[in-house]
Amino acid sequence: MRAIAESKLRDPAVFWGKMDRLPTAKGEVPESAREAIEHLLPERGIPYRLARRRAGLGSLGRVRLVAIAEWRGARVAREAKALLPSALHWVNPKQATAEILYGAILKEAVRCPDPYVQMRGSWIVRRLSPHCSRIELDELKTSKRELRLLEAMGRETANVHLGTAEKRKAILKDLRGRKRGWLAGAAQAMADAMEKDWRVWKERRRS
Repeated sequence: MRAIAESKLRDPAVFWGKMDRLPTAKGEVPESAREAIEHLLPERGIPYRLARRRAGLGSLGRVRLVAIAEWRGARVAREAKALLPSALHWVNPKQATAEILYGAILKEAVRCPDPYVQMRGSWIVRRLSPHCSRIELDELKTSKRELRLLEAMGRETANVHLGTAEKRKAILKDLRGRKRGWLAGAAQAMADAMEKDWRVWKERRRS
């Protein structure tokens, strides 16, 4: 963990260089996004540059806006990302709700809440900094470290479900009825399905 914390990605000069290279947001920007970002800035009235950002894989296509500013001799960055309903609603709107439950998850999950992660209307806003970023799998180097990370992710998934009090008994009953190795099998099936979709998409792009 120390090596990850001291890696090049956490170098402030590298991080702020990436922020400075983000393209300035042009055209109309939703007022709700501005309000959400400004609410999370450390002080009202701070001048900032609003930029557009593309990051990660799970949120490709969603609007990301970043406010980059200077405050009391230091630099700050705040991001607003558009929230969307679960993909389950798109697959089966009759059984899945279109309600966005991110706020409930933040409130009910059993953890010390991050004051810099908030849901504001249809936006999630958070702090960006060189020492506040995700762990990249290729930084872990060994499969043992990957397994430790995956275990931690599994615990956090359980933590989120723990916040849904009325579903706890049903979840535990379902888990007790499953055979050993079911999760690995399900994950492999999902990976195979995603790879199949990717190959179809790739062939369509060629034609």
